[in-house]
Amino acid sequence: MVDVPLWGWLAFLALILALLTLDLGVFHRKAHVVEMKEAGLWVAFWVSLSSLFGVFLWWWAGHEAGLQYFTGYLIELSLSADNMFVFVLIFTAFAVPAQYQHRVLYYGILGALIMRGLMILGGAWLISQFHWILYIFGAFLVFTGIRMLLEKEEREVDVENNIAIRLVSRIAPIVPRYFEQRFFVRIDGKRYATPLIVVLVLVEITDLMFALDSIPAIFAVTRDPFIVFSSNVFAILGLRSMYFLLAGLVRRLAYLRYGLAFILSYIGIKMLIQDFYKIPTALSLGIVIVTLAISVIVSLVLAERRTVRQPVEVPPPRD
Repeated sequence: MVDVPLWGWLAFLALILALLTLDLGVFHRKAHVVEMKEAGLWVAFWVSLSSLFGVFLWWWAGHEAGLQYFTGYLIELSLSADNMFVFVLIFTAFAVPAQYQHRVLYYGILGALIMRGLMILGGAWLISQFHWILYIFGAFLVFTGIRMLLEKEEREVDVENNIAIRLVSRIAPIVPRYFEQRFFVRIDGKRYATPLIVVLVLVEITDLMFALDSIPAIFAVTRDPFIVFSSNVFAILGLRSMYFLLAGLVRRLAYLRYGLAFILSYIGIKMLIQDFYKIPTALSLGIVIVTLAISVIVSLVLAERRTVRQPVEVPPPRD
């Protein structure tokens, strides 16, 4: 266990809040379309910062803590790839203008940090009180992996009938158009909700559903609350920029789902047998890296072949 004093937790949270404030208050104060170059620079920044933190943790708490952090970070980041696919579906279904998507994902991350923090604290407490709950987590991960492997139908977003619209409608009537990047607007003295707040609520619900898989998964790597939380935080922080960088590529990663299914099942089995045989963290890190690499490479290669083999339509001859 990493012995982190209270001031260490507060300093870490202060650093994260300062970075988020700088992000929205300075660099993204005005709504604009995030181009690939800008997104790439932000991805490089967050990945570098996450890696530096892992190196610091390795130096300060030992190599095992460092390995656990990097393994947990990579697991959370890889599972977030499925989030990106759903984000693409949500933004497309609600026709969210590109310049407003960053604002939605920014506040979505703030909500995700709070929700995941509470879930991590609750999970750590449950494990400390009821050791047998690890077997439930493990079985759930194996079941989720098998379900993901067998899932063939492409997910869709129901714009007219979804829980986000019902929740927002209880707060204020929804106006059927966007008002720049505002979540609420007043028209003739009456407050209305814009579709942007509906999208935000849907993003939060989506992250909550994915957290039900990712939080138990990282507890198979480590039960240290600080490592679990910090790896989750850095993975979430990099997700937003990674979305803008890879949004156009996500649909081509058709076989990534199979890689994620294998990772979830492997982690579930690791959790089920850890009282009898403890798989080394370094081995788990290698398995995750190799699985992700194979699934991404296979997806891109087969996607390229499908593009090349696609028949070209020849226009009919003119009279």
